[in-house]
Amino acid sequence: MTTRIYGVHSVRALLEQEDARIVRAHVLAEPAADRLAELVAALEARGVEVKRVNRRELDRLTGGAVHQGIVVETSAPAELGLTEFEELVVSRGRDVRLLVLDGVEDPRNLGACLRTADAAAIDAVVVPRTRAARLTPAARKTATGAAERLPILHAPNLVKVLRWLRSAGVRVVGADSEGARPLFDATLVPPLALVLGGEGRGLKPATRAACDEVVAIPMYGRVESLNVSVAAAILMYEAVRQSPPGR
Repeated sequence: MTTRIYGVHSVRALLEQEDARIVRAHVLAEPAADRLAELVAALEARGVEVKRVNRRELDRLTGGAVHQGIVVETSAPAELGLTEFEELVVSRGRDVRLLVLDGVEDPRNLGACLRTADAAAIDAVVVPRTRAARLTPAARKTATGAAERLPILHAPNLVKVLRWLRSAGVRVVGADSEGARPLFDATLVPPLALVLGGEGRGLKPATRAACDEVVAIPMYGRVESLNVSVAAAILMYEAVRQSPPGR
């Protein structure tokens, strides 16, 4: 199975990964594409087939998205299995940091969450197998390489995963506008799993019940809620502030 990644920053981030499995590249053939010479050279140095194509072909490959003149095809990494996920959690022990997304449906929101998760030293991301955004090209572009670096579990039953995490000693903290405790009064240190709900709906009742605690981000203006990727970034970096990775 292959997946398409496009955009200068996304392709550059992919090339920074030594184990990235790049099958072929499609690059704009026009003179204006000279700015892509560095990326083309790096691709060719890896032995990747580089095809020069017109803008119409790149538009077709990306469904009309903003591709910046370059599209690469990669061999998608295998989905993290449940056993592998549990082994990862156990191996990380008391240092494990996880992000759980309960039904985020916008691929760009998913990609933005992955990008911040990578920056905040999250060990793995858990999303439901159904009724949630998949790793589409748009999600991967927004993630700028994080989708290829982060282990991701597509859970068949999210609540069971949360219950297993609690039994394994991981503190499961949800975030919702109706959370009982303000975020900045909560303790967010590993082993930790941060759980956020989908756009507009927040945490599902069963997901909320599976959390150890539910916190709320303080809102001081007139808006009632934040975009899920923004809320996720605030939570993850509050956890980083309280317990910086590597210390």
